[in-house]
Amino acid sequence: MKLPHLRSLSRLALANSVAVLSLAGCGHAPGRPGPGPEVVRPGEVQDFNTLYSQNCAGCHGAHGKGGPAVSLANPVYLALVDDATLRRVTANGIPQTLMPAFARSAGGTLTDQQVEILVQQMRARWGRPDELAGQNPPPYAVTSPGDAEHGENVYKTFCASCHGPGGKGQGKLGSIVDGSYLALVSDQGLRTTVLVGFPDESAPDWRNNVHGRPMSAQDVTDVVAWLRAQRLQFPGQPYISQAGSAGASALRSPSATGPVSRAGVPPALAEPPTGGSHE
Repeated sequence: MKLPHLRSLSRLALANSVAVLSLAGCGHAPGRPGPGPEVVRPGEVQDFNTLYSQNCAGCHGAHGKGGPAVSLANPVYLALVDDATLRRVTANGIPQTLMPAFARSAGGTLTDQQVEILVQQMRARWGRPDELAGQNPPPYAVTSPGDAEHGENVYKTFCASCHGPGGKGQGKLGSIVDGSYLALVSDQGLRTTVLVGFPDESAPDWRNNVHGRPMSAQDVTDVVAWLRAQRLQFPGQPYISQAGSAGASALRSPSATGPVSRAGVPPALAEPPTGGSHE
Protein backbone atom coordinates (compact mmCIF):
# COMPACT_ATOMS: atom_id res chain seq x y z
CA MET A 1 0.00 0.00 0.00
CA LYS A 2 1.34 3.41 -0.87
CA LEU A 3 2.34 5.74 1.97
CA PRO A 4 0.20 8.72 0.80
CA HIS A 5 -2.87 6.49 0.89
CA LEU A 6 -2.10 5.47 4.47
CA ARG A 7 -1.76 9.10 5.46
CA SER A 8 -5.17 9.92 3.96
CA LEU A 9 -6.77 7.08 5.89
CA SER A 10 -5.15 8.28 9.10
CA ARG A 11 -6.39 11.80 8.61
CA LEU A 12 -9.93 10.53 7.90
CA ALA A 13 -9.92 8.37 11.02
CA LEU A 14 -8.68 11.29 13.13
CA ALA A 15 -11.36 13.58 11.73
CA ASN A 16 -14.06 11.01 12.50
CA SER A 17 -12.79 10.62 16.06
CA VAL A 18 -12.81 14.38 16.63
CA ALA A 19 -16.35 14.62 15.24
CA VAL A 20 -17.61 11.85 17.52
CA LEU A 21 -15.99 13.41 20.58
CA SER A 22 -17.41 16.83 19.68
CA LEU A 23 -20.92 15.47 19.33
CA ALA A 24 -20.62 13.57 22.60
CA GLY A 25 -19.56 16.72 24.43
CA CYS A 26 -22.11 19.12 22.93
CA GLY A 27 -24.59 18.48 25.70
CA HIS A 28 -22.09 19.79 28.24
CA ALA A 29 -20.62 22.65 26.25
CA PRO A 30 -20.06 25.81 28.30
CA GLY A 31 -22.97 28.27 27.88
CA ARG A 32 -25.30 25.74 26.33
CA PRO A 33 -28.88 26.06 27.74
CA GLY A 34 -30.09 23.09 29.74
CA PRO A 35 -33.28 21.18 29.04
CA GLY A 36 -36.59 23.00 29.42
CA PRO A 37 -37.30 26.74 29.11
CA GLU A 38 -34.50 29.15 29.97
CA VAL A 39 -36.91 31.29 32.06
CA VAL A 40 -39.75 29.89 34.17
CA ARG A 41 -43.06 30.80 32.58
CA PRO A 42 -45.05 33.28 34.70
CA GLY A 43 -47.91 30.83 35.14
CA GLU A 44 -45.54 28.16 36.48
CA VAL A 45 -43.99 30.22 39.30
CA GLN A 46 -44.89 28.58 42.60
CA ASP A 47 -42.48 30.30 44.98
CA PHE A 48 -44.35 32.42 47.51
CA ASN A 49 -41.60 35.01 47.90
CA THR A 50 -41.49 35.59 44.16
CA LEU A 51 -45.27 35.78 43.80
CA TYR A 52 -45.64 38.10 46.77
CA SER A 53 -42.80 40.46 45.83
CA GLN A 54 -44.03 40.79 42.25
CA ASN A 55 -47.73 41.24 43.01
CA CYS A 56 -48.32 42.36 46.60
CA ALA A 57 -45.28 44.05 48.15
CA GLY A 58 -45.79 47.37 46.38
CA CYS A 59 -48.87 48.14 48.49
CA HIS A 60 -48.64 45.78 51.45
CA GLY A 61 -44.92 46.07 52.19
CA ALA A 62 -41.91 43.89 51.46
CA HIS A 63 -42.66 41.46 54.28
CA GLY A 64 -46.40 41.96 54.61
CA LYS A 65 -46.08 45.18 56.58
CA GLY A 66 -44.84 48.73 56.25
CA GLY A 67 -46.82 49.53 53.09
CA PRO A 68 -49.62 52.04 52.56
CA ALA A 69 -52.29 49.30 52.52
CA VAL A 70 -53.40 47.01 55.35
CA SER A 71 -50.64 44.94 56.95
CA LEU A 72 -51.10 41.35 55.79
CA ALA A 73 -48.53 40.16 58.32
CA ASN A 74 -50.72 41.36 61.19
CA PRO A 75 -51.86 38.26 63.15
CA VAL A 76 -54.98 40.13 64.31
CA TYR A 77 -56.02 40.76 60.72
CA LEU A 78 -55.42 37.13 59.75
CA ALA A 79 -57.37 35.95 62.80
CA LEU A 80 -60.41 38.00 61.75
CA VAL A 81 -60.44 37.38 57.98
CA ASP A 82 -61.18 33.92 56.58
CA ASP A 83 -59.51 32.18 53.65
CA ALA A 84 -62.55 32.65 51.41
CA THR A 85 -62.31 36.44 51.78
CA LEU A 86 -58.55 36.49 51.22
CA ARG A 87 -59.02 34.33 48.14
CA ARG A 88 -61.85 36.46 46.75
CA VAL A 89 -60.09 39.77 47.28
CA THR A 90 -56.79 38.53 45.86
CA ALA A 91 -58.47 36.97 42.83
CA ASN A 92 -61.13 39.58 42.03
CA GLY A 93 -59.84 42.75 43.66
CA ILE A 94 -62.23 45.38 44.99
CA PRO A 95 -64.07 47.34 42.28
CA GLN A 96 -63.65 51.13 42.23
CA THR A 97 -60.69 50.99 44.61
CA LEU A 98 -56.91 50.74 44.35
CA MET A 99 -57.02 46.95 44.91
CA PRO A 100 -56.79 45.28 41.47
CA ALA A 101 -57.81 41.77 40.46
CA PHE A 102 -54.92 39.32 40.15
CA ALA A 103 -56.59 36.13 38.92
CA ARG A 104 -56.55 35.39 35.19
CA SER A 105 -60.27 34.75 35.37
CA ALA A 106 -60.73 38.40 36.41
CA GLY A 107 -58.24 39.91 33.99
CA GLY A 108 -55.09 39.49 36.08
CA THR A 109 -52.01 37.35 35.53
CA LEU A 110 -52.12 34.73 38.29
CA THR A 111 -53.47 31.21 38.00
CA ASP A 112 -55.90 29.85 40.58
CA GLN A 113 -53.05 27.77 42.00
CA GLN A 114 -50.86 30.84 42.44
CA VAL A 115 -53.66 32.70 44.22
CA GLU A 116 -54.04 29.72 46.54
CA ILE A 117 -50.29 29.70 47.25
CA LEU A 118 -50.48 33.35 48.31
CA VAL A 119 -53.49 32.79 50.56
CA GLN A 120 -52.17 29.66 52.24
CA GLN A 121 -48.63 30.96 52.72
CA MET A 122 -49.71 34.31 54.13
CA ARG A 123 -51.61 32.48 56.83
CA ALA A 124 -48.89 29.88 57.41
CA ARG A 125 -46.09 32.46 57.70
CA TRP A 126 -47.80 35.37 59.42
CA GLY A 127 -50.89 34.04 61.18
CA ARG A 128 -51.21 32.81 64.76
CA PRO A 129 -54.19 30.48 65.24
CA ASP A 130 -54.61 31.39 68.91
CA GLU A 131 -54.20 35.16 68.45
CA LEU A 132 -57.77 35.92 69.60
CA ALA A 133 -58.37 32.80 71.67
CA GLY A 134 -60.84 33.40 74.50
CA GLN A 135 -61.92 36.77 73.10
CA ASN A 136 -65.12 37.88 71.43
CA PRO A 137 -64.00 40.14 68.58
CA PRO A 138 -66.41 42.08 66.38
CA PRO A 139 -67.09 40.31 63.08
CA TYR A 140 -64.81 41.13 60.18
CA ALA A 141 -67.72 42.10 57.91
CA VAL A 142 -70.73 44.23 58.81
CA THR A 143 -73.74 42.29 60.09
CA SER A 144 -76.11 45.11 61.07
CA PRO A 145 -76.98 48.63 59.93
CA GLY A 146 -74.89 51.45 61.30
CA ASP A 147 -76.09 54.51 63.19
CA ALA A 148 -74.08 57.50 62.01
CA GLU A 149 -75.39 59.74 64.79
CA HIS A 150 -74.22 57.34 67.47
CA GLY A 151 -71.06 56.82 65.44
CA GLU A 152 -70.11 60.46 65.97
CA ASN A 153 -70.14 59.87 69.72
CA VAL A 154 -68.14 56.68 69.25
CA TYR A 155 -65.57 58.67 67.29
CA LYS A 156 -65.26 61.24 70.06
CA THR A 157 -64.76 58.49 72.64
CA PHE A 158 -62.36 56.17 70.85
CA CYS A 159 -60.72 58.10 68.00
CA ALA A 160 -60.64 61.86 68.52
CA SER A 161 -57.67 61.80 70.90
CA CYS A 162 -55.43 60.88 67.96
CA HIS A 163 -57.32 62.02 64.86
CA GLY A 164 -58.55 65.33 66.22
CA PRO A 165 -62.00 66.92 66.49
CA GLY A 166 -64.25 65.92 63.62
CA GLY A 167 -61.57 63.64 62.16
CA LYS A 168 -59.72 66.55 60.56
CA GLY A 169 -56.35 65.43 61.87
CA GLN A 170 -53.85 66.80 64.33
CA GLY A 171 -50.10 66.63 64.73
CA LYS A 172 -48.59 64.12 62.30
CA LEU A 173 -51.95 62.55 61.51
CA GLY A 174 -53.87 63.83 58.51
CA SER A 175 -57.60 64.10 58.05
CA ILE A 176 -59.59 60.88 57.92
CA VAL A 177 -62.61 62.77 56.60
CA ASP A 178 -60.71 64.13 53.61
CA GLY A 179 -62.88 63.73 50.52
CA SER A 180 -60.14 62.18 48.40
CA TYR A 181 -59.25 59.64 51.09
CA LEU A 182 -62.84 58.60 51.65
CA ALA A 183 -63.35 58.27 47.90
CA LEU A 184 -60.49 55.76 47.67
CA VAL A 185 -61.30 53.56 50.66
CA SER A 186 -64.23 51.14 50.81
CA ASP A 187 -66.57 50.76 53.76
CA GLN A 188 -64.93 47.41 54.51
CA GLY A 189 -61.52 49.07 54.28
CA LEU A 190 -62.61 51.58 56.92
CA ARG A 191 -63.97 48.78 59.08
CA THR A 192 -60.79 46.75 58.73
CA THR A 193 -58.68 49.72 59.81
CA VAL A 194 -60.85 50.29 62.87
CA LEU A 195 -60.64 46.59 63.74
CA VAL A 196 -56.95 45.86 63.24
CA GLY A 197 -55.33 49.29 63.36
CA PHE A 198 -51.94 50.01 61.79
CA PRO A 199 -49.34 48.34 64.02
CA ASP A 200 -46.46 49.80 62.00
CA GLU A 201 -47.73 53.29 62.84
CA SER A 202 -48.59 52.45 66.47
CA ALA A 203 -52.30 52.75 65.65
CA PRO A 204 -54.16 50.38 68.02
CA ASP A 205 -56.78 47.80 67.14
CA TRP A 206 -60.37 47.88 68.39
CA ARG A 207 -59.30 46.67 71.86
CA ASN A 208 -56.81 49.37 72.77
CA ASN A 209 -58.09 52.81 71.80
CA VAL A 210 -59.26 53.37 75.37
CA HIS A 211 -57.47 51.45 78.11
CA GLY A 212 -59.60 48.64 79.46
CA ARG A 213 -62.53 49.44 77.17
CA PRO A 214 -62.64 47.62 73.83
CA MET A 215 -65.04 48.79 71.14
CA SER A 216 -68.20 46.72 70.74
CA ALA A 217 -69.30 45.31 67.40
CA GLN A 218 -71.96 48.05 67.20
CA ASP A 219 -69.38 50.73 68.04
CA VAL A 220 -67.28 49.61 65.09
CA THR A 221 -70.26 49.52 62.75
CA ASP A 222 -71.53 52.92 63.87
CA VAL A 223 -68.20 54.77 63.59
CA VAL A 224 -67.82 53.41 60.06
CA ALA A 225 -71.34 54.66 59.31
CA TRP A 226 -70.30 58.10 60.57
CA LEU A 227 -67.18 58.10 58.40
CA ARG A 228 -69.22 56.98 55.41
CA ALA A 229 -71.57 59.91 55.99
CA GLN A 230 -68.63 62.32 55.59
CA ARG A 231 -68.07 61.29 51.95
CA LEU A 232 -68.64 63.93 49.34
CA GLN A 233 -70.87 63.04 46.43
CA PHE A 234 -68.33 64.50 44.02
CA PRO A 235 -64.91 64.53 45.72
CA GLY A 236 -61.83 66.25 44.39
CA GLN A 237 -60.93 69.60 42.89
CA PRO A 238 -63.86 71.50 41.33
CA TYR A 239 -62.99 72.14 37.70
CA ILE A 240 -64.39 75.11 35.79
CA SER A 241 -65.97 73.75 32.63
CA GLN A 242 -66.01 77.11 30.80
CA ALA A 243 -63.40 79.84 30.64
CA GLY A 244 -63.83 82.95 32.72
CA SER A 245 -66.43 83.92 35.26
CA ALA A 246 -69.24 82.37 33.26
CA GLY A 247 -67.74 78.95 34.00
CA ALA A 248 -67.32 79.74 37.68
CA SER A 249 -70.90 80.94 37.83
CA ALA A 250 -72.05 77.71 36.22
CA LEU A 251 -70.57 75.78 39.13
CA ARG A 252 -72.42 77.86 41.67
CA SER A 253 -75.90 78.00 40.17
CA PRO A 254 -78.25 75.88 38.04
CA SER A 255 -78.14 76.41 34.32
CA ALA A 256 -80.82 76.00 31.72
CA THR A 257 -79.94 72.33 31.43
CA GLY A 258 -79.90 71.68 35.16
CA PRO A 259 -77.39 71.95 38.02
CA VAL A 260 -73.72 71.24 37.48
CA SER A 261 -71.65 69.06 39.79
CA ARG A 262 -68.30 69.98 41.33
CA ALA A 263 -66.62 68.24 38.44
CA GLY A 264 -68.53 70.28 35.87
CA VAL A 265 -70.70 67.32 34.90
CA PRO A 266 -74.51 67.23 35.23
CA PRO A 267 -75.41 64.97 38.18
CA ALA A 268 -77.38 62.65 35.93
CA LEU A 269 -74.14 61.80 34.10
CA ALA A 270 -71.85 61.60 37.10
CA GLU A 271 -71.66 58.55 39.33
CA PRO A 272 -70.63 59.15 42.93
CA PRO A 273 -67.56 57.08 43.80
CA THR A 274 -67.89 54.43 46.45
CA GLY A 275 -64.18 54.32 47.16
CA GLY A 276 -62.19 51.43 48.49
CA SER A 277 -58.90 49.72 49.24
CA HIS A 278 -57.72 46.31 50.13
CA GLU A 279 -60.11 44.76 52.64
